[in-house]
Amino acid sequence: MSNTYKSAGVDKEEGYKTVDKIKKAVGETHNSNVLNHLGSFGAFYEIGGYKNPVLVSGTDGVGTKLKVALDTKKYGSIGIDCFAMCANDILCHGAKPLFFLDYLACGKLDSEIAAEIVLGMVEACKDNNCALIGGETAEMPGMYKPGDYDVAGFCVGIVEKDQIIDGSAIKAGNKIIALPSSGFHSNGFSLVRKVFPDFEEEFEGKPLYETLLVPTRLYYKDIHKVLEEVKVGGIAHITGGGLYENVPRIIPEGLCASIDGSKIKVPTVMLELEKRGGVSREEMFGTFNMGVGMIIVLDAEHAEKVLHLLDDAYEIGEITEGSEKINLAI
Repeated sequence: MSNTYKSAGVDKEEGYKTVDKIKKAVGETHNSNVLNHLGSFGAFYEIGGYKNPVLVSGTDGVGTKLKVALDTKKYGSIGIDCFAMCANDILCHGAKPLFFLDYLACGKLDSEIAAEIVLGMVEACKDNNCALIGGETAEMPGMYKPGDYDVAGFCVGIVEKDQIIDGSAIKAGNKIIALPSSGFHSNGFSLVRKVFPDFEEEFEGKPLYETLLVPTRLYYKDIHKVLEEVKVGGIAHITGGGLYENVPRIIPEGLCASIDGSKIKVPTVMLELEKRGGVSREEMFGTFNMGVGMIIVLDAEHAEKVLHLLDDAYEIGEITEGSEKINLAI
């Protein structure tokens, strides 16, 4: 019997099945700027309507949150997470997402699972007026065990050069507005899985995995609703490292983000993890978003307008003079 690619563990037919299952849905994310379709060696996206456009890009994966999805065989939200982690980053600079590409790697491809993951990306792209214009599915026996998957992607957005938000306009007296997260998002899951090894246990009347797999919140509509109305000094996406790591990234030298931790609305599942795992409050805030998915820094005179525009946003602090860049009272 001669050797074949299939006998080595790679089933090309399963890859073709995956494309068939996602092709129509992916096409629904395309607009007139997309000049070709799935199957080409490269994806074409035409840019128009900008005076001095700057492309803003971001790449990320899902991390070990993927392990929760794989163990419970619940794959629908993981694609949303992958898109959100990339798209939310570029929003911090005022960019509008244009297109997204994904990379899916596995030990043995199952077209049903692959399609479910990609269809989550499709859902997220539609919510953000973004085109899913390409991707790669890699079946790699020997590198990954059968049943294992890894997911990553990257998003490209656009902003006028004179409208780039980079934190340089932040000044003392600015207010810090928090936009709530939907949970852990896609960060800190190595610790989450250590403290919560049983994803099937009941938490607040339902299996714990349902809470853990709530997808990362998409902030496109909220952020651009604000940008259409007021000038913003800085925006930070609160991911791995929490407020401690992500807020200082946008704070200019000589200024400090003074945040009152008592105002932060911490999700109950995070409080349970803190209690059950014996995790210090400082470690919690240095690992998880603690209920704050994004922060917006802007002039005090605009703060009330933003709070009115976004129903669930709330103030957590202000910018003061100082050398520490963040002072988080917890």
